Amino acid sequence: MTSAFSHKQLPLALCMAAALLTLSSNLAVAQDQPTTGDDSTVTYPASYFDQYDPFSVNDMLDRIPGISVARGNGGGNNQGGPGSSGGSNRRGLGAGGDQILINGRRIAGKDNQGNSQLSRIPANQLNYIEIIRGTSGDLDVRGGNQVINIVLLEAETRNSFAYELNVDHLQDGTFQPGAKISLTGQNGPLEYLLSAEREPRWQFRDGAEFSVHPDGGPNDTIDRNEITDSWPITLAANFGYQISDQDTAHLNLQLEDKDAPGKIDRKITDFNSTPPQITIEREDIPSTSEAWEIGGDYEHLFNNGNRFKTLFIINEGKDDTTRERFEIDGATRTKDLYLANFNRNQERIIRSSYTMGLTGSQDVEFGVERAQTILDTSLQLGLATGEPISPVFGNLAPISNANGTVEEIRYEYFAIHNWQLNNRMSLESTLLLENSEISQTGDISKSRDFDFVRPKLDYRFDITPSLQLRASIEKDVAQLSFFDFTANIDGADDDQNEVAGNPDLRQEQSWRYEANLEYRLPNDAGVISSNLFYHELEDVIEKVDVSTATNILSANGNIGDGERYGVNLDSSLRLGMLNQPDMLITGSLGFEESSVNDPFLNKDRSLGRRGNGRYSFGFRHDIPSRNMNWGFSFNSNFDGDTYSYDIDKIEEYPQGGFSRIFFETQGWGNLTYRFESMDTGDRCRIRSRYINGTIATGQLSEIEDSCSSTGLKMAIKVRGTF
Repeated sequence: MTSAFSHKQLPLALCMAAALLTLSSNLAVAQDQPTTGDDSTVTYPASYFDQYDPFSVNDMLDRIPGISVARGNGGGNNQGGPGSSGGSNRRGLGAGGDQILINGRRIAGKDNQGNSQLSRIPANQLNYIEIIRGTSGDLDVRGGNQVINIVLLEAETRNSFAYELNVDHLQDGTFQPGAKISLTGQNGPLEYLLSAEREPRWQFRDGAEFSVHPDGGPNDTIDRNEITDSWPITLAANFGYQISDQDTAHLNLQLEDKDAPGKIDRKITDFNSTPPQITIEREDIPSTSEAWEIGGDYEHLFNNGNRFKTLFIINEGKDDTTRERFEIDGATRTKDLYLANFNRNQERIIRSSYTMGLTGSQDVEFGVERAQTILDTSLQLGLATGEPISPVFGNLAPISNANGTVEEIRYEYFAIHNWQLNNRMSLESTLLLENSEISQTGDISKSRDFDFVRPKLDYRFDITPSLQLRASIEKDVAQLSFFDFTANIDGADDDQNEVAGNPDLRQEQSWRYEANLEYRLPNDAGVISSNLFYHELEDVIEKVDVSTATNILSANGNIGDGERYGVNLDSSLRLGMLNQPDMLITGSLGFEESSVNDPFLNKDRSLGRRGNGRYSFGFRHDIPSRNMNWGFSFNSNFDGDTYSYDIDKIEEYPQGGFSRIFFETQGWGNLTYRFESMDTGDRCRIRSRYINGTIATGQLSEIEDSCSSTGLKMAIKVRGTF
């Protein structure tokens, strides 16, 4: 699929041109400009956004230059990656999480955290937004480059309803509706946010694969159509209660129903016979998925200014999927595969801390966190082998019946010292002592203990109120995926029904060195940011050899040490030179190199699928006089080093791009009407399979070249408040 943005030099050149134009311009100063405090915090009052008439707090953030960097999309530690406890690999609650505060407090949740609240809070409930660029013992989250604090209005009694109705149109002609509604308000000491969502997630993926022999001769072709019928429901509630001037408590609840049943149709043409043989396959994939989460916190402020706080989370998620494959011959359906997979994840976390002042410029926080994480899993594989059949295995012959439970009990003892060296420099030092026990029962019984010492230094220097240098050194430990401990499924390979587990996994670790320089242009003209990083990686997790005497097998395991380094450049600039301060142009570049020793080929290579970097480009134009705004964005990765290595196959993933166009206006009924068009691009893979050995000792048997696409998705949304 060809994109209008396929010429990579175009967005880069436009970004550079826009930067030069903006830097040399004199902007028209709008009313109610943001202010920068002595502590480098940038404050945007609600009146700053009045001219745009936004719908939600999320819409307000979209108008702030450099907000993608502040929200953690600017690379470095915020990217997660190998050896990181951030992002999707976050361990417990920790001092991090998403860098969003609501009224100065952290939302105690993982699925239901601060970032998920932004589209639910109506714009008319906002007092101001703070971009906090310094560090402080008063902050509920630590470790991010910046923290966003959403401060809502205070009133004895207030409430506001917001709603959104939307319809998605997909490439197969399907229309699917959705809706959101939220209630935000306050009644005396009680604050509340209630929301309900039902979002369309229907997906039709059209794909094709062409396979050739090593000599280039045709092997087979596969035409593949996949439908995922998902229409998730999310109910969320957030309550806050001011018990007294010194005591507050909050409770957060979320319930999700995420069933995603699917169907797959394949037409396989085998060119190894004359005439070519055609096989029709159909897969029915019933799937249920549900999750709930309860989180909360209690805080007490002492008369001397010290603070005690406790946060907790309890959550559970269950996924139950069955895959049944049939060979279709006219009206006859012959089952040849049954694969049932059940997983249940549970977390129970409590974190308590005490913060106290030491001197006028120093404070310290110390505390403890306890986390219990449990995975229960089972997998049943049945094949049409002619052996005695069982109803438990879909009336096919039992091949594999794996069951297991993995549990981790982890304690984290921490102390965080914050020192304001002078009015321009601060230093935050952290020491974490962690010990845990991971036990596994079921097909394998095993228990192991782990101990880690995790120091961190975070230095910040306000060279000027607009120019800030940030530097950090951190020892990090990533959360293990318990799915890697037990047998599981591989949904990306039709020829591999299950993957082996590895009970000997150790956590990935890393020393992470980062330096960031950020310049905020005068008069809110934009933000330019750069980030340099170098990560020393220990116990990298990729595929290792777990073969038996009869089968060549692999599983995720620790392959040794590695490194990762690069630079990220981000800019967000207003086109003041053109007398268009309401035009915002954004661009980013990220370059990355990595290295690790491959356990199969015994040679140095890049980390699996990390690639060489990324780039993005975006444009937004607000037209307040017409109550309109429109824009587009495009992002992609650079080609190269997107390989994945397994014991009997090497996969390359040519990079596609994601593009989005939107148009929004206010119209009848004072409602907001929004049109969106999204194209996720092609998902492609080149897979080389080996037989009679590994990728180092075997022979190349075939090369598969496949691509698939969900096509263009269009949506119409109608929003309103009352």
